[in-house]
Amino acid sequence: MTTPATVEPHYEGDPGWTRSRVVFLAVSAALVALLLWLVSAVLLPFLLAVIIAYLLAPLVVRCERAKMPRPLSILLVYAVTFSIIYGFGAAVAPRIYIETAKFAGDAPRMTRDLIVQWGPRFEKWMQNVLDHGPARPAPEPKLPAVAVVPQPDGSYALELRAGVELVRESDSHWRILPANPEPPGKFSVAKLAGESVDRFVNYIKLNALELIRFGQRLVSSVARAIFLLFMTLMMAGYILHTRESILRFFRSLPPATARVGFDRLISRIDRGLAGVVRGQLVICLINGVLSAIGFWMFGLKYWPVLSLLAAVMSIIPIFGSILSSVPVVLIGLTQSFWIALWVLVWIIGIHQIEANVLNPKIIGMAAKIHPVLVIFALVVGEHFFGLWGALLGVPTLSVAQSIFNHFRFASLPDAGPDSMVPRPKPAASSG
Repeated sequence: MTTPATVEPHYEGDPGWTRSRVVFLAVSAALVALLLWLVSAVLLPFLLAVIIAYLLAPLVVRCERAKMPRPLSILLVYAVTFSIIYGFGAAVAPRIYIETAKFAGDAPRMTRDLIVQWGPRFEKWMQNVLDHGPARPAPEPKLPAVAVVPQPDGSYALELRAGVELVRESDSHWRILPANPEPPGKFSVAKLAGESVDRFVNYIKLNALELIRFGQRLVSSVARAIFLLFMTLMMAGYILHTRESILRFFRSLPPATARVGFDRLISRIDRGLAGVVRGQLVICLINGVLSAIGFWMFGLKYWPVLSLLAAVMSIIPIFGSILSSVPVVLIGLTQSFWIALWVLVWIIGIHQIEANVLNPKIIGMAAKIHPVLVIFALVVGEHFFGLWGALLGVPTLSVAQSIFNHFRFASLPDAGPDSMVPRPKPAASSG
């Protein structure tokens, strides 16, 4: 028997899901999807405005509960949020700048030290791998570099073979020089790094004008980014100010008999996104603080920059943490093997705390997504939309999972109890 708590309310005169309503909503959804696809190149500021409004909405609601007008609440939340960001930047930015400049100056020397210290070991390991691989063909017998070949008419021809090259110095003067090729099959880290540096320097010399144009485009992009930032904040403010009207509009689309289910769907999506978006930001902050403590404690060079990198990269689940660990370990290796090892152990410990303590407590079990689905969302998002696809892949997956669970509970009788449906209180036993 259906409990009273799960019975949908009945509305007199409500036509329900009529054919005209279904056709209208389906055509409207198709047209909106087409419009979004056509203007996808300019959607990023609007998407960021929705994200900012969603992140700041709980703070605005708290201010409103303190009997503060909504416009003043929005301005106060903006002021406090950006004051915190500015204060943190003013306190940390000088140190970050100094450490970054120092790292840029020390990078060539550190690269050479890393190659000298660890290159021979890696070369030896690589050579062992190659030696134990498939058998190589026997080397061809060496031929003389220059041969005098008799011709049928009694004359002689000079034939150049392996090991020399013919260089033209003028119209009537040629010079034969030894080619001196490197013996094949020898893997060298130093040679690989040296060739990469030489190619980079030559590229800079040959493309100086193009780099100047890149600088001009960079300045133009920065100016455009500042303009888009202010426009995004303004749109987020409008969304915060009219959030009930926006929700009321979408709530008016389904018939009255389906609005209870619509409210449950919105609550389920909000609960999932709150864990994925807001919870992930909190985890990024904790990850950055713990990384800074460990890097400083082990004496790692440039620890402020590397801690900030670890915090920022943690926004991308799984892959971000792996990518941010690579430069940390490499810089640790330039100091000593033990520093690199203890730093790596510290990073693994942070991720164990994140996986077993922070994720269940902060993100919550209701918003938990299977790791395979997380990797799938990251790969698909990065493949089709680049960095922004990787950042927004998991939140999009959370919304899709919430919609799937909503219709699973609504359509399958044996789907199990729905956590969004309130349980009826047990009736008090009569004496």
